[in-house]
Amino acid sequence: MSSPCSIAGLGLHLPRTAVPNTELERFVDTTDEWIRTRTGITSRYFSQPDEPCSVLAHQAACKALANAGVSPGDLTHIIVGTCSGDYNIPSTSCLVQDMLGLKGIPSFDLAAACSGFIYALETARALTFLHPQARILVIGSEVVTSRVNFEDRSTCVLFGDGAGAAVVTGAAHPGPVRVLDVMLKADGSVGNLLTIHGGGSACRPVLGGTIGPEYFVQMNGRDVFKHAVRCMAEISESLLQRNGLRTDDIDLIIPHQANIRIIEAISKKLGVSMDNVYVNVDRIGNTSAASIPIALAEAVANGRIRSGMKVLLSAFGGGFTWASALLQF
Repeated sequence: MSSPCSIAGLGLHLPRTAVPNTELERFVDTTDEWIRTRTGITSRYFSQPDEPCSVLAHQAACKALANAGVSPGDLTHIIVGTCSGDYNIPSTSCLVQDMLGLKGIPSFDLAAACSGFIYALETARALTFLHPQARILVIGSEVVTSRVNFEDRSTCVLFGDGAGAAVVTGAAHPGPVRVLDVMLKADGSVGNLLTIHGGGSACRPVLGGTIGPEYFVQMNGRDVFKHAVRCMAEISESLLQRNGLRTDDIDLIIPHQANIRIIEAISKKLGVSMDNVYVNVDRIGNTSAASIPIALAEAVANGRIRSGMKVLLSAFGGGFTWASALLQF
């Protein structure tokens, strides 16, 4: 299912405030040892009030544009994958468009939770078929901590904030990374296992009312774990099979950085060594839709990914949604 779509540049941006587990101990009923043994996370980044989702997205976008060697004026579309945008209206993508000094180009947000970047990548891939001249800015940006209940120690220790971006191009502007194939899946029947209900039209805010726990991430961790491992492993295998490949043909797997237990379970289910699996959840935590592009940009920057390598991306998020992408460097 190969396409003429490619990635011309990558970039990432993290908030300025690193929050180690020892800092969380000051205001959450937890310990560094408890967090590390259950999640593998030692630190994450928290956005400050002057670092909303759009600001993180803009910073990552500027780095991706510089990496691609193109200017904002060369862009034809902007897509932002997020579940923690600045506002309901305007969209984060429109805010980023304005920050880049642009007007007129189509810009929209895409909500697929932690699968958001790969969903946005597939949307961009479809647009490049229609518009071979396209240069599309695809961003995964999250301030998940704005929707974290710090009285729920089982979930609040998992999440961090950040953004990653890619400049995706059509056949007229081939980049160094080919997007070989993408596969998307979803199952709304189990969506109640991972939610942020508050603020939606089915869970309306009331002027002067109380903000309850329904306004924050609520998760059935045990069931989410089972679904995440099974779904990410199965979609990865399906995508490889569709392209006549096996896991042995993949040089590096970048899974959604949910927690180390999920990552290790996926590695085991796919029968691949952890040496071939990229991990940064220990330093960055779970950044939802930003997780995959941050890890991808970081792996390229630090030399873990080199020319000639095949890289497999896999993500899972609320909805449920899950996705996988195959890249040729």
